[in-house]
Amino acid sequence: MKRLVIFDLDGTLLDTIEDLAVSTNYALGECGYPLHEVNEYPHFVGNGISKLIERALPAEARTTDEIARVMQVFMSYYDAHSADYTHPYAGVEALLTTLHERGVMLAVASNKYHSATLQIVAHYFPTIPFVAVLGQRDDVPKKPHPAIVHEILATANVEAHEALYVGDSDVDMHTASSAGVESVGVTWGFRPEECLREAGACHIIHRAEQLLQWL
Repeated sequence: MKRLVIFDLDGTLLDTIEDLAVSTNYALGECGYPLHEVNEYPHFVGNGISKLIERALPAEARTTDEIARVMQVFMSYYDAHSADYTHPYAGVEALLTTLHERGVMLAVASNKYHSATLQIVAHYFPTIPFVAVLGQRDDVPKKPHPAIVHEILATANVEAHEALYVGDSDVDMHTASSAGVESVGVTWGFRPEECLREAGACHIIHRAEQLLQWL
């Protein structure tokens, strides 16, 4: 049994894609750029909000200053609308509760900006006592750099071999590998199964309860 399970957030615990799409489209529209269909957004996410905005902008507009301008509009809107359409994936709440009851420590490691990560986790999982909830911060490299995982391991006082990292993307699988942590790829998120396998996922699951069966 692992002592600690670290979860990605978007695409793993929560289906956030519609709120991310609506908020990005709002920012694009306010700044005079064309919008995208919701089904395009799974290809834009996974590397933080600045990369989401960069990918959503027309190629000629992807300057540092313009990305920052659009991102500020996005964050202002998203902070007020992050829970309009977002919902936990099937079985996730029961999974978290059962893991906690079994004495497993839980944590969140996200590339979503830190304040929004804290807000959305508190909103959807208010009874889960996570040992750490960390989003993207200016002074910490984004995933797939292992810094965020190393920070969580230190906070929990757990060795890498005692932890499991669960995520839905190639970014997550590379993060786990870089940190020396066993990885589980979930197929209900924003990336297809073959992407997870190509990124070196140690295990693949298709339903939340399978994690309990596997553990």
